[in-house]
Amino acid sequence: MGMFQWSERPAQALANGGVIGPEERLPWGQTGLMGIQHVIAMFGSTVLAPILMGFDPNLAVFMSGIGTLIFFLITGGRVPSYLGSSFAFIGVVIAATAYAGKGANANIGVALGGIIACGAVYAAVGVIVHLVGTGWIERFMPPVVTGAVVAVIGLNLAAIPIKNMAANNFEAWMQALTFVCVALVAVFTRGMVQRLLILVGLLAASVLYAVFTNGMGLGKPVDLSGVAAAPWFGVPQFHAPVFSAPAMLLIVPVVIILVAENLGHIKAVTAMTGRNLDQYMGRAFIGDGIATMVSGAAGGTGVTTYAENIGVMAATRIYSTAVFLVAAGIAVLLGFSPKFGALIQAIPLPVMGGVSIVVFGLIAIAGAKIWVDNRVDFSQNKNLIVAAITLILGTGEFTLKFGDFALGGIGTATFGAIVLYALLNRDAGGRAA
Repeated sequence: MGMFQWSERPAQALANGGVIGPEERLPWGQTGLMGIQHVIAMFGSTVLAPILMGFDPNLAVFMSGIGTLIFFLITGGRVPSYLGSSFAFIGVVIAATAYAGKGANANIGVALGGIIACGAVYAAVGVIVHLVGTGWIERFMPPVVTGAVVAVIGLNLAAIPIKNMAANNFEAWMQALTFVCVALVAVFTRGMVQRLLILVGLLAASVLYAVFTNGMGLGKPVDLSGVAAAPWFGVPQFHAPVFSAPAMLLIVPVVIILVAENLGHIKAVTAMTGRNLDQYMGRAFIGDGIATMVSGAAGGTGVTTYAENIGVMAATRIYSTAVFLVAAGIAVLLGFSPKFGALIQAIPLPVMGGVSIVVFGLIAIAGAKIWVDNRVDFSQNKNLIVAAITLILGTGEFTLKFGDFALGGIGTATFGAIVLYALLNRDAGGRAA
């Protein structure tokens, strides 16, 4: 294995309250089980994001595995991370492709071109960070800015499940039942079940939906004929990118969000493991950027390091990168099963809508958590104004036109936050504060 040689630690190390570091691993059997857990953790969001954009969820899972392997290689097996579908792309992809919210996205090519362009810029940022460090990023994007931008991603998407994923009153009630199921799992269960709150809540709501529709005839029944007809094995359906300047200009700004996310995730893992991973920050950006380009080139979503998997690491105290090698392998195998893809497509739309409400809400709250964790001082007017304006620009879909090019919602909020902060971050003497 060359540089990817882990030192094996017995399971007693965990029992004694120890941490399994990135360069260590448990015996392969337990490493395999942990890999499965990480696949389940990333699964809900990695499947949900492509569905909301009209991409193929099966291919997205496949490319998330490929992307994680690319990231592993570029970081030298030193940074524990799973790369799943990024939600930051949803708003701009829907805007670039005019996707209506149901079925396959007929205009997927232009979105893929934009995703590849974004990945290229992201990798270039990684090269700069590798050479000069991250200080310049933290100066442009302090916590008040990154918190607002992350919150806006969730708030900007709010209308999708509420307006597009429930066609009638029954389906709206099913959305409500779904998010209540997820909430009950989140609060009243423990251990592994609680970690899988989205998946368990989705399964419970799907069963209840089937009881009400297939059993009691109240709404559109669950149709599993596609699952029965789909083969167990098959090659994923790839798509070719189309490079369109307006779509690329719309999608490339997502790089700001990806950088902020990855920066935060690596700092979180550094804090949890006691290992200094900052030295790998540039490599992590390059790995994530190249993985996004490869995914887009094949028809997959843009990818990002996943907070869901960082949550699993925090709960288990196992940070071994060997676990992510296993998880990536499992995801690649799942990508070769059309039956698995058909099962995802059979999930009722209102149930997906209810789950989306939770996921988008959690993204918005993750932004607020950045403010809390970094003790952003809202008694300072500059912080108050930057956050206030950013949230409304993004949520209200504020759009600015430059000739034929329109910068909407997430784009105006992201650039607005950075520019406003730079403008307002001055003291009375005119120096930067």
